[in-house]
Amino acid sequence: MNTVADRSGTATRVKTIIMDKLGVEESVLAGKASFTSDLGLDSLDVLETFMALEKEFGVRIADEDMEKLTTVGSVIDYIIEHKN
Repeated sequence: MNTVADRSGTATRVKTIIMDKLGVEESVLAGKASFTSDLGLDSLDVLETFMALEKEFGVRIADEDMEKLTTVGSVIDYIIEHKN
């Protein structure tokens, strides 16, 4: 499997879900974009976004992991590591 293509595809899907869920533009979704300080999400927004990502990718994001996943890039890395 081509890991670069897999990462790119996963990143695209994650960003699409975030854009659809939050109504933000892709240009603000850089890997280091923080959900709270850069995107202005509150804890409920973050939870709803993570639930949508869990459903899309068939992964379970543990509560203790959610606290550590503060950027778009960290979520992409987590999903790549935990899917399948």
